[in-house]
Amino acid sequence: MTLTALLAILGGLVLAGVIGHGAWTARKAGPRLPLPVNNNGGVEPQMDGAERVEPGLAPELDGSEPAPELGVPAKPAAARPRKPSARIDALIDAIATVTVEHPISGEMALQHLPPSRRAGTKPFQIEGLNTESGDWELPVPGQRYGEFQAGVQIANRSGALNEIEYSEFVQKIQGFAEGIGGFGQFPDMLEVVAGARELDQFAGAHDAQLAMLLRPRGAAWTLGYVLQMAAKHGFVPGAIPGRLVMPAAEEGAPPVLVLSFEQQAALAENPQQSSLRELTLTLDVPQTAAALEPFATWQEAARGLSRDIEADICDDRGHALGLHAFASIGQELNGLYEALAARDVAAGSPAARRLFS
Repeated sequence: MTLTALLAILGGLVLAGVIGHGAWTARKAGPRLPLPVNNNGGVEPQMDGAERVEPGLAPELDGSEPAPELGVPAKPAAARPRKPSARIDALIDAIATVTVEHPISGEMALQHLPPSRRAGTKPFQIEGLNTESGDWELPVPGQRYGEFQAGVQIANRSGALNEIEYSEFVQKIQGFAEGIGGFGQFPDMLEVVAGARELDQFAGAHDAQLAMLLRPRGAAWTLGYVLQMAAKHGFVPGAIPGRLVMPAAEEGAPPVLVLSFEQQAALAENPQQSSLRELTLTLDVPQTAAALEPFATWQEAARGLSRDIEADICDDRGHALGLHAFASIGQELNGLYEALAARDVAAGSPAARRLFS
């Protein structure tokens, strides 16, 4: 099943791909205000400009340790059996090795790490094999490492790893190897690029981001009102202005749903004076395991929000639609989930989250 086929089945009812925010429409009535705070200590959510970290979203790669991901075992070590890598996965990474004659201190490795862990639009990681624990880990002071490996992601939503990006990766790892007195070995460029294109084609045919619009039946909403009503359904302010997220139960996982709105409203000094006439409720399918039933959660959130804020559920053209229209979509998503699992990138897995990022 391809994304094109999915779109055909949706029949224009649901937009696959994040729907861009529509322009504000003319205000037809006074905006809906938040309900008064009760006497039991209820507090209305506020967008106070304070920095927040959205669940599952990490800062730009700058050498800090990323969320753990499935890896691939390396060759056996002499002293201790090697444990699988938590960050580098042969399914979606091209892996280079750096051998050294003698163990290298974590301090020395850190000194020679490239300042950026990106090759073009593709992230990469450098790990050392801890001589004491047998773990592959990001180098840290006070430890010694008998070997190193580096993995560059060969595909993501920016496309396939290309020759220029792979050359940049090789150059950076070669510089690291020379700095620590090691020897780097790299996979063949043509094979890596061919594998990247194949994986990118698969990912493009099995990606899905579903979204629906919520529009007021009458009066517009204030931002404070939207925040208050959305909080009842488990949404909290995200790290990006104009986004509310429904956090996953798993710590560090991406949000299950995103409720987005006009960014200018989120940046307004007084949320009570911000008028909203459109919200977008989005489900990024590959980011959450099928067993958690995110599709059902998406529909339930839409139903509850539309009831509480008196909104119509619309497609990307603004046509109102009923949730019963989405029954066939669930069947198509089952096929998508099966295809991802068969490729060992099941929805919600670390590999899938990286691939569809």
